[in-house]
Amino acid sequence: QVQLVESGGGSVQPGGSLRLSCAASGNFDRIYAMGWYRQAPGKQRELVATIRNGVSTNYGDSVKGRSTITKDHAKNMMYLQMNSLKAEDTGVYYCNAEIGAWRGVTFRTEDYWGQGTQVTVSS
Repeated sequence: QVQLVESGGGSVQPGGSLRLSCAASGNFDRIYAMGWYRQAPGKQRELVATIRNGVSTNYGDSVKGRSTITKDHAKNMMYLQMNSLKAEDTGVYYCNAEIGAWRGVTFRTEDYWGQGTQVTVSS
């Protein structure tokens, strides 16, 4: 009913930049918040950045000052611009969204995840 599709991952050298995109589609009424999380090999999934109501942002300590999260409300798209990339930024980046939708006669708020996009930072 709701799909999140990430794009923009790839391989980049240290110090480089990447722009990740996440497209939300399907049957829903409102997106309350969207965010990026990443998981490195052998590590737990961690917060990268979130954006709530299109304006309120929050960043993980490891990316503060190097990343910018934005949302295009009209297109149901979210973006993550990452600069000055480091080897420790390597991992699978997942898009997450908190979405509200009518399911029959009930309005429900649910959490959705994309399949992930690989980011590799290496020389």
